[in-house]
Amino acid sequence: MSNDFTFSIKNICLDENYQPSDSTRITTNFANLARGESRQQNLRNALTMIDNSFNALAYWDNPKGDRYSIELEIISVDMEIEGNNQAFPSIEILKTHIVDHHTKERIEGIVGNNFSSYVRDYDFSVLLSEHNKGQSQFSIPDTFGDLHGKLFKYFVNSDTYKQHFKKTPVICLSVSDNKTYQRTGNQHPLLGFEYQPNESSLTEQYFKKMGLQVRYFMPPKSVAPLAFYFFGDLLNDYSNLELISTISTMETFQKIYRPEIYNANAVAGNCYQPNLKNQDHSLTQIVYDREERSKLAVKQGKFAEEHFIKPYQSFLEQWSANYAV
Repeated sequence: MSNDFTFSIKNICLDENYQPSDSTRITTNFANLARGESRQQNLRNALTMIDNSFNALAYWDNPKGDRYSIELEIISVDMEIEGNNQAFPSIEILKTHIVDHHTKERIEGIVGNNFSSYVRDYDFSVLLSEHNKGQSQFSIPDTFGDLHGKLFKYFVNSDTYKQHFKKTPVICLSVSDNKTYQRTGNQHPLLGFEYQPNESSLTEQYFKKMGLQVRYFMPPKSVAPLAFYFFGDLLNDYSNLELISTISTMETFQKIYRPEIYNANAVAGNCYQPNLKNQDHSLTQIVYDREERSKLAVKQGKFAEEHFIKPYQSFLEQWSANYAV
């Protein structure tokens, strides 16, 4: 493997005292919570929701529902083009750790979970918008997601990743509100019923270029399926507690940010169409501004364009054309 890019990893604990760094995308789930007057209460409430969800799923040998708690670590990945001496904030993900209060163990969980990327913001909020400006029909550029996908695969295959993490990442996202999902007969004890979409979404296609497969499951006690993006074998490569740590963490974020789907009062049926206009849902006691998140995505995409895409355009195009896993 060539040394065209070098990666450096920083980590910080996500607790009620967390404050986003200057390089963190403000629309990232955890960063968006850590803003404003309610920041500390937001974080405290979200972490309590995660712990409660985890214990509800990890119910065996856990009669009081308080055996476990989750510790979250924000993994920030800076990328430097060789010889340039300037780092660009390429990726932020979450790593879970499971604390077993009975055995006093701290068990390593899954890395990935949330996925944050300035280059993805550029692709969706700048490149895609400019490509369709003035067009009568929506279309996708031929090379859409190629650079981002190759950069992600390059990172996961790098020595830096392998030195820090034992297993490949799992990223958990919400379902698409313009697709229909059909429940299958496949049921996993922790991931729950599997669903199949009626067609591939743009997000699926984008993550496929990152080397990731996707499966949709609705865990027990959940009301809508989640999208799990992964390498390898999702059902067999990870332990029960690892899977639960991802479910409890990411479903909590979805309940906060997409309550119309994930905090709905009705459970998804055999044929499920997510609806962001669903009025029959409950709100969490957590404050955030969804409209602001949408506006900031464009700002973050422009940041990537100004500080990464345009300054290194010729190099990136050449690297992307030549790189293959």
